[in-house]
Amino acid sequence: MGMVFCRACGKELHETAPLCPHCGAPQALASKPAPRSVDEGGFFDYALRPLTQYAVFQGRARRKEYWYFYLLLMVVNFVLGFLSGVFDSSGLSILSALLMLAALVPSIAAGVRRLHDTNRSGWWLLLPFVNLVLLCFDSDVGSNRYGPSPKYPD
Repeated sequence: MGMVFCRACGKELHETAPLCPHCGAPQALASKPAPRSVDEGGFFDYALRPLTQYAVFQGRARRKEYWYFYLLLMVVNFVLGFLSGVFDSSGLSILSALLMLAALVPSIAAGVRRLHDTNRSGWWLLLPFVNLVLLCFDSDVGSNRYGPSPKYPD
């Protein structure tokens, strides 16, 4: 246990003291933030995770992470396409094409990690209709040969 300083008088006091013994001012007890659970995170936390793991082909990715990423890409592409049509601008079409090109490697990496989450090899991505079905399967419970489950911790 350590010592902290009073917020009112600035004198040193024990960190668990509810009141300052010198001036009597109430002290806010510092509490440690609760650890994040496995499922915490909003839409953008999951949707942007493949961009932070740009070319990581090892490990596992939850269904939520994979599909939120694709949803974000499709919404951004739709908005750029809509604005391109409204303003009759080829510049926005080029921007949309560059976005899809920049998202190619993270998309493949997220797909491979998603297949790893279902205990399948990333090579299944080469079969277009089969992989679409496989990408919809739920995660394997517990660890598999690709690592621990992000959804079902051991």
